[in-house]
Amino acid sequence: MRAATVWGFLGGNNGALTSAPFYVQVYGPSFDLALLFAERAFGLNHARGIYLSYHLILHCFFLAGGLFAYLLSRRLLGNGGVELVATALFLLHPRIYAHSFFNSKDIAFLSMFIIALFLARHAFTRDTLWAFALLGVAVGALVNLRIMGVVLLAAIPAMRALDFAFAQSWAERKRVILATAAFAISAGLIFFALLPYLWADPVARAVEWWTTLSDAPTTPYALFRGTLRLSDEFPLEYIPTLFSITSPPFALALGLVGAGAVLMKTAGARSRALRNTGLRFHLLLIGCVAAPVAAVILLDANIYTGWRHLYFLWAPFALLAALGLHALLVALRRARLRAATYSAAGAGLAATLISMALIHPNEQVYFNALVDRVTPERLRTQYEMDYWRHPMRQALEWLADNSHVLPNNPSVTPQYSYAMTAENLAMLPDAARARIAENMSAVAIVPAQMGREWSLSDRVLGRVQVYDNTLFTIESKTDLRAVHHATRGRQPDVDDAFGVYRLDGSLALVMKPCAPSFIERTRVTTRATPVDPNDLPTRWRDKGFEAQQWSLGVYGAAFDGKCVARVPLPDYPVAEFRVTWDPDLMSDAEAQATMRRAREDGRLLARAAQNIYLSGNDLVYIQESCDPAGTERAFYLDIVPERIADLPEDWRKQGREFFRFDFYLHGAFVGEACVAAFALPDYPVASVRTGQSAPEGGDAWRAEFSLNPEPHRSAYLSAAQEEPLARGAFDVYLADGALVYARESCDWSDTDARFFLHLEPERVEDLPEGRREHRFDNLDFRFFGRGGYFDGKCAARVELPRYPIASVRTGQFGSAGEIWRAEFAVGR
Repeated sequence: MRAATVWGFLGGNNGALTSAPFYVQVYGPSFDLALLFAERAFGLNHARGIYLSYHLILHCFFLAGGLFAYLLSRRLLGNGGVELVATALFLLHPRIYAHSFFNSKDIAFLSMFIIALFLARHAFTRDTLWAFALLGVAVGALVNLRIMGVVLLAAIPAMRALDFAFAQSWAERKRVILATAAFAISAGLIFFALLPYLWADPVARAVEWWTTLSDAPTTPYALFRGTLRLSDEFPLEYIPTLFSITSPPFALALGLVGAGAVLMKTAGARSRALRNTGLRFHLLLIGCVAAPVAAVILLDANIYTGWRHLYFLWAPFALLAALGLHALLVALRRARLRAATYSAAGAGLAATLISMALIHPNEQVYFNALVDRVTPERLRTQYEMDYWRHPMRQALEWLADNSHVLPNNPSVTPQYSYAMTAENLAMLPDAARARIAENMSAVAIVPAQMGREWSLSDRVLGRVQVYDNTLFTIESKTDLRAVHHATRGRQPDVDDAFGVYRLDGSLALVMKPCAPSFIERTRVTTRATPVDPNDLPTRWRDKGFEAQQWSLGVYGAAFDGKCVARVPLPDYPVAEFRVTWDPDLMSDAEAQATMRRAREDGRLLARAAQNIYLSGNDLVYIQESCDPAGTERAFYLDIVPERIADLPEDWRKQGREFFRFDFYLHGAFVGEACVAAFALPDYPVASVRTGQSAPEGGDAWRAEFSLNPEPHRSAYLSAAQEEPLARGAFDVYLADGALVYARESCDWSDTDARFFLHLEPERVEDLPEGRREHRFDNLDFRFFGRGGYFDGKCAARVELPRYPIASVRTGQFGSAGEIWRAEFAVGR
């Protein structure tokens, strides 16, 4: 999404970026754009080919990082075989290796970080202007990928400041200043060029970028040591603990040895360690590991989904581990001991490879022997497992291979959990996808994480497991018809967007009529306050209630025009129970009140597939006999203001603002009718074009109207009493000192192109001073702001200047040239 948005912006669609979610605007798009460019360059249009190419390019970039790890370790350690161990240490981290196929944020940053470290070593060794300029390019791209790139952005000038202090002459100091300036300028230019969000207002938006990304607003729950916490509530040891239990033990040991050896050398070298030497670069590696961890702990930064935001730490840590191995080899003078050390390193790498092979293809849930991996389901109750939904592909493969155990209920709409399903489906061979499409009629794929299995045990058909820990369950949904039957004739306990019914051990949620989007895209949060607070799970006792969130796409299904879901209730007596929706859906009562206000107090603006009313500041869409399936297509609005200056800055070039909304977010069903409401912008609106997109492209329907059509109707009626000065695409009249452009049957395409209006005066000296050399006046205009729609017609009125006019040239022009032209005398 980020790459496509920025690509559209670079292609001239300014609104593509401004209307995108904020995280799409502020995150650096450089690597995502590279992936999109490869997709377009090779003409990939099949989902399987696109996803496979993304995985391949990302993995190749990770392998390129391994190459630079080899080159850098060879410069640091020489050619003695240790540089090969360093490369293997970098590449064979089980979690990072798995992520190198699908995590385009953190793995791209990790590879770019090792490349920047290599270029830093090269720059400080060569000490040339061009070497530091190239380093600046790398660091600018690094910061664009992730804000943590400021580690090197700050470290390089600090090291240059030391070089300046130790310089022996003005010539040396001048070289330091120039090289540092080259680094800073190239880093700043590359960072600015790669982040289009900054282009409109570099200073203010750079501050906003920093404050947003340095303290991420997202605070999801995660499981740590058996306790479910928000990501801004993790204890101080969160990152060190996860780093320790998810990395190969022998690599951890070598890394600590390497860091200790560097610190011991520093203690002996004293001030020499601050000079431009290999030892100072070794200290930089320690700083690149220690400083980010210390910053996260001291600033209580918001880190979530494991330690993936800090995967880049593995680049300097792997090099420290290689330094540790090198230090051991230097300390052990006997050939036999040195051979034993090499053998131990080889055994450690082999053990890592074996661990990766045993849990393949789920190396991203690797845990080492420092935690209990033997007791079934133990890991899942203590730590977060797979948050990328990668094992869903195995669940889909299970479905393809186990059609004989699947329920036969084809009238239930297939439901898949989470958006990652589309990618995993696309990655499967065509034959497997065909078997799934044929057999998966009433099945859900449910993640099992956060310490418990959020499923109804009587529904489980199969499992995906690692270390005897469940990652996903494949569950039947055939019970939902019986759930719906059990609610018939009952009044709901909660009557809201869904009717909520309390059944034995579960809640039933029913909406009818209903479109699948209400099930697929809605989550429900249940909050239970127990009769006895001691019944609460430990992690909820300090709050006094238990809150759980359920994806209705997993726990529900759409069938026979209804949506039905069932979620488990707590197994203890409940004193109070609340249900809320995410997103906040329109309730039945709100929908009825919105429809009533529109009909009684609103103004009908257009009749189309949906009748559109203006009610207060809302556009209200009402369809009397509504097919729920028809609401699945997105609604769009093109809104033209009375004054272009009222538009947000990024939309002024287009002269209008564009919106898109989904019915399930803005609407609801009322009996056989459906109603949706969309709040207009807070500036005066002249005209609106709205409708729904058709699946095959184009419009399913559309309507065009002015919010205040009376001035345009009056202009048309007063002009129609006169003979037209010209007839054509628009008839042009002279009425009350103004030209009126009128068209009997008119739509948006007729009025979208710009109008030209050139006036030749009887005396050139009557023209405004700036126009006299041209000998005519230019009053070109856009239709909206001067005109609008009414009764299927349209009219625009342009006041003429007071000086005598000899003749007029007018018409419309577009990108291909003139559309129509008329020339006539005015006689005034």
